[in-house]
Amino acid sequence: MLDVPLTPPQVRLLIQGVLNEGDLEFSAHALQEMKKDGLSELDIVNVLRGSWPEPGEYEHGSWRYRISTQQITVVISFRDDSWLVVVTAWRE
Repeated sequence: MLDVPLTPPQVRLLIQGVLNEGDLEFSAHALQEMKKDGLSELDIVNVLRGSWPEPGEYEHGSWRYRISTQQITVVISFRDDSWLVVVTAWRE
């Protein structure tokens, strides 16, 4: 788990690394919220690939980062520099 806040450019680089060759995990809560809003894993990957993260927020023992488009918001947390978890996601 990364215990320090990352800057948006650092988050962006880690996301790119995870999408290229790391581990992307979806929490049960994220999958439930995605299903409610008709979002697929591909929708989430596209948001992660193409949008800029906001500064981190410390919540429930980890740093979380919000990445949004005009239509979809995704919240992620890093377990390490090559493993990220989608904590939740929703359609705006």
